[in-house]
Amino acid sequence: MKLKKTVLAGFAAIISASALIASNTATAQANWPNNKPISLIVPFAAGGPTDTVARLIAIPMGKSLGTTVVVENAPGAGGTVASAKVARATPDGYTIYLHHMGMATAQALYDKLPYDPLVDFEYIGQVVDVPMLMLARKNFPPNNFKELEAYIKANGNKVTMANAGPGAVSQLCGLLFQSRLGVRLTNVPYKGTGPALTDLMGGQVDLLCDQTTQTIGVVKDNRVKVYGTTTPKRLSALPNVPTLDQEGLKGFEVKVWHGLYTPKNVPQAIQAKLNTALKAALNDPDVKKRLADSNIDIVSMDKVSANGLKTHLDNEINKWGPVIRKANIPD
Repeated sequence: MKLKKTVLAGFAAIISASALIASNTATAQANWPNNKPISLIVPFAAGGPTDTVARLIAIPMGKSLGTTVVVENAPGAGGTVASAKVARATPDGYTIYLHHMGMATAQALYDKLPYDPLVDFEYIGQVVDVPMLMLARKNFPPNNFKELEAYIKANGNKVTMANAGPGAVSQLCGLLFQSRLGVRLTNVPYKGTGPALTDLMGGQVDLLCDQTTQTIGVVKDNRVKVYGTTTPKRLSALPNVPTLDQEGLKGFEVKVWHGLYTPKNVPQAIQAKLNTALKAALNDPDVKKRLADSNIDIVSMDKVSANGLKTHLDNEINKWGPVIRKANIPD
């Protein structure tokens, strides 16, 4: 009898302890973030387009959450260093992650990826899209897209196309462009699109596909030629520049999209708070103006959701995987 009572008392203690843990966990989630700073990891160096977006949304997100959101840059290996770091982080909501379309291309680019984009993260929502432009040196012979297409098909690998290195968005845009035209140009890698654009303006290379954040100014200054945008619609900043779709490359679209993630198993209540804070940041008038001034497009609010980001990531993996494997891009 004493043994039975002892066992029952033990069970009661276990149940009581479990209930206390569950209660404390629920309280912690309800009080989150409780003034504790949140780290917003960016997989690239400070000053780039992704870092710019992160710093624009960090302050209003923190204000909405009642804490400080601190941007931390963790560059390396095309974003895979930061992605692996976030995938291993404690799933308590104090580590969040802003990454661009590299989240979708990493599996095809790297044989031994230390994380799975479709398994190791929770999805908070899409954030913004950065359009791209197809550019050429000022004295490149073709004056419009039809002339460009004919010139490329006639000259093939004599035409040079700059990019920011293996796996960079500029390279992927260029490879998709070549694939759609059925040609193989001479691809010239640089350590970033900054030096690539400098050489394009200097006439050392022929073509470059680059983001609007650093190219619209040189286009307006007439320092380069522009053949089209990589967006479905014309850009309000360049209304006279046609889209590549309008020029005959039907369905051609490359936008440097960004998404917000957390490590796997962050509680749903915290995910919901982060999503609400992200939407609040994207609806902030100052953020909207500053993004528009940088030619960065906020996605529609229905895409600022877990399902919106997950669906887009799936689609982008299916889109870029075959392009990358066909081009045999090295690690």
